[in-house]
Amino acid sequence: MVWTGRELRSTIDKNGMLVLSLEPVELTEPGDDEVIVRIEATPVNPSDIGLLLGPADLSSIEKPEGGGVARLVLTVPPAGVAAVAGRIGQSLSVGNEGAGTVVAAGRNAAALRGRRVGIYGGAMYADYRKISMDHVIPLPEGASAADGASMFINPITALGFVETARREGHKAIVHTPAASNLGQMLQRICLADGIPLVNIVRSDEQVVLMRGLGATHVLNCKDEDFAARLTDAVAETGATIAFDAIGGGKLGSDILQAMERAAARIPGTYSRYGTTVFKQLYVYGSLDTAPTILDRTGLGYAWSVSAWLLFHYLSKVGPETVRRFRQRVVDELTSTFASHYTRTIGLADVLHPDTLRAFDRKATGEKFLIDPSRG
Repeated sequence: MVWTGRELRSTIDKNGMLVLSLEPVELTEPGDDEVIVRIEATPVNPSDIGLLLGPADLSSIEKPEGGGVARLVLTVPPAGVAAVAGRIGQSLSVGNEGAGTVVAAGRNAAALRGRRVGIYGGAMYADYRKISMDHVIPLPEGASAADGASMFINPITALGFVETARREGHKAIVHTPAASNLGQMLQRICLADGIPLVNIVRSDEQVVLMRGLGATHVLNCKDEDFAARLTDAVAETGATIAFDAIGGGKLGSDILQAMERAAARIPGTYSRYGTTVFKQLYVYGSLDTAPTILDRTGLGYAWSVSAWLLFHYLSKVGPETVRRFRQRVVDELTSTFASHYTRTIGLADVLHPDTLRAFDRKATGEKFLIDPSRG
């Protein structure tokens, strides 16, 4: 039997043209350890947007007439083409994770046939996905595809933050932007596990949201007294590790300086080289694509700035930790790890200019879910 459907592709050519297209695909029978999943829900994550749009100029969107295949064309500035030289000419599938129903299964995966599952491994912006059985997790009874669509990237990243802090000897965490779906999950985890968390948000509405989740420390980075309040919160919690998805600008630097000021309040810690309290900033996103600014004034020398990526992290922690994370996500799928979506669209809707512009905003609290059955 052959399963026929569509798959969203993103291609950049050597002339700087980015083409988004819905391509027809055919999937043959799964191998012994494979399944075919009918995709019923797949989220739009910042990491997906990065692959989908690359460094394209969103003001350049054009919709060619005719041709039979739904597509959009965008222009990538010359500097952007150089930055993505490794993907030039490749037709790349999009979508890190999703959920749906297993419609076919190989001999060793027969028990999964007919089950609704969460799935990860790329190419999820499609009607069907053939993949190894190791990349799917059966959803608990009564869970919808929307419940399971985001059960990998955000939940396991949030658990990874807590595990990283523990393994590195930190007792409290600073996180920004805290009102995101991931940030809300992190707040629930820290509340349940007794880990102090300092949440940094970008509006008063987000302060209210996080307070409603039980957060003790919620700071609006746009307030005039933000720096002073951040220092107080860090001093109270003892936070010495931060995870920042903003990336651009000086917020990460501000967090490190607040940690140093808080550490300097401890009697006897003065040194011309700064305190000996070690401070760690992990940058795990690029919601702001501007350069990252590090102001070392008064920061001393006991600090580090590093990147944090889920896939790199999982390759280091070992299969037992990964299994533990997955089981907790399944057990708490509709509570701790519940995701909320502001809009559900069809697969073809991705190729609407207004939809792409909304994706590109990466606005906190605005999260899209794709249901291919909607068109």
